[in-house]
Amino acid sequence: MSLFQHERDGNAQKIIEALQNANSAEVRKRAAEVLGRMEDHDDRDDMITALVRAAQEDDSDAVVAAAIDALDELGQDGLERLITSMADLNLSADAADWKKVKAFARALEADIPELRMAAANAIGELEVPDAIPALADRFDDPDPRVRARAARACRNIGDARATDSLTGLLSDPKAAVRREAAEALGRIGNRQALQALLQLYDDDSEMVRRIAVRGFGKFRNDRPVEYLADALSDESSAVRRTAVFSLIELLSNVPTEQSHQIREVVVEQLTETEREDKSVVDPLVEILDAGTKAAQRRNTAWLLGRIMEGETNRDAIDALVTTLDEGGKMTKQFAATSLAEVGATYTEKQLLELARDDNNDTDARAQAVFTLGKIGDEDTAEAIERLLDETEDEQVRKRAFSALSKLGGAKR
Repeated sequence: MSLFQHERDGNAQKIIEALQNANSAEVRKRAAEVLGRMEDHDDRDDMITALVRAAQEDDSDAVVAAAIDALDELGQDGLERLITSMADLNLSADAADWKKVKAFARALEADIPELRMAAANAIGELEVPDAIPALADRFDDPDPRVRARAARACRNIGDARATDSLTGLLSDPKAAVRREAAEALGRIGNRQALQALLQLYDDDSEMVRRIAVRGFGKFRNDRPVEYLADALSDESSAVRRTAVFSLIELLSNVPTEQSHQIREVVVEQLTETEREDKSVVDPLVEILDAGTKAAQRRNTAWLLGRIMEGETNRDAIDALVTTLDEGGKMTKQFAATSLAEVGATYTEKQLLELARDDNNDTDARAQAVFTLGKIGDEDTAEAIERLLDETEDEQVRKRAFSALSKLGGAKR
């Protein structure tokens, strides 16, 4: 019976038997790989024992590498068994994390790159800051996979002491290494780490550019605005969308005294980009619909009214109208201001529908009527007069009278 069938049947013991006894190194290698995919199996302990033995005793480098990778897939306990066995250590199940890190740090010097990779993973999972120097020592490892895993472990730990060493990896010839270093610096997020990311805005790798641009939103000054402006013209739509998200996040993070200046620059850049390739409004709508941070939603509602040209994007108008009903107080006000900026027939129609539905929030209905007073015409005035006849909501009626006075409609 094939290994595939044994895997389908969940027969771990047969797969272990193949790992231990098969004459073909290729079969043993595949058996190790299969065991690595059976994380929740009842025979987990037997699987780990067999893989540890294969990692230490098999005469095929490919099988050894596959066994180590499988232990890595199975989780921390498997790696601990392997590394403590190879280092001839006896760590109890409740051993302090620093003792485990010490054992794993030895494995970072192993001859087998897969073991060095696994050791870096294990250290990252423990999240002990004192492990940073040992991980940084692997940033010049001859195997790029090890360099990448060491950077990823630093990301998991998130300690600022790794910043200098991670910055050095940003010029690594391998994109995967630069990507992990950028992720780690973004996670650390201090001024030095974010400053280092600026050099990656035009990296050859799309993924690296996207990670760097995502980090720009964490700045608390206008330093990344010019880089984000360039990213809005990136050949990758994913990078352009990320740049839009970061600009919104940046507006939420900068100090109040810098906000006005940065807003003007952001509006200018976003408007130009939207005119050229229509790539800005859709991600803004996504933020407004799905965002959970009030400051980001406020800034998004505000921006939409300043970069949209009429009712060219009805999804955006719908999102702003919905925000009148579901947003916080200030977000509703920004949405109303933007709807007034956009104007147009479709906007009036959606606002009237919201205002007429007495199942909607009173504040939202009143805000919709107030906005109609800014953008409507004679037909709108007539519709508001009919609304006065239909509703008994005092807040809505008050706003309706105010709107009619602006539109020149009847007053009662």
